Amino acid sequence: MDEVLPDVYDVTVSESDGRRMRVYLLNRTVPTLVDTGFAETTDALFDGIEAIGTEPERLIVTHGDSDHVGGYDAVVEEYDLETWVPEETDLDSSVEPDKRYGHGDEIGPFEAVHTPGHQPDNYALVDEDAALLVPGDAVFGADFRGLPEGYLVAPPALYSDDVNEAERSMERLLEYEFDAVLVFHGSAVLEGGYDRLDEFVNFPGKPEWATYR
Repeated sequence: MDEVLPDVYDVTVSESDGRRMRVYLLNRTVPTLVDTGFAETTDALFDGIEAIGTEPERLIVTHGDSDHVGGYDAVVEEYDLETWVPEETDLDSSVEPDKRYGHGDEIGPFEAVHTPGHQPDNYALVDEDAALLVPGDAVFGADFRGLPEGYLVAPPALYSDDVNEAERSMERLLEYEFDAVLVFHGSAVLEGGYDRLDEFVNFPGKPEWATYR
């Protein structure tokens, strides 16, 4: 468990071959957990939350991959919280979410941005007042691909439904204001995240006519 920004915690639930699986707990006005990790990593999640000392009162799921929603049932059983799940997500659970959300919806301080490509139901969460982006799996840390930390890349084609749509979604995120980017795979970019994303999307030599929008 690491406090990566004031009252923002990276809770690593598993680590293998140098790759971390994580969720985020934001200890703001309403303590908010973003994603749940795998079903089999909930003990590590609960230990991390206990170490922080604040139980979540809200859960936001970014998309339906098992490393993001696999622990949903255990989390809703463990904590008394309000649950938000994308309207496109096929949730394999007997516990219906309190809220289904879509593009442009507000969830506390966040605006939900539909960012398909990695998966059709992927959402990013933007808090412009806090200059914070939590992109789900719309954006990866560059070191996930063996590149230097501090940069951002698209989700690998190996794990993506539509790579063109994925890059279109990355471009869409540049319509918002943020500085820190809290990725789930690779290392977060805590300063200059907007510029790093812009560098990837608008690469040198990109033709003026080229756009993913």
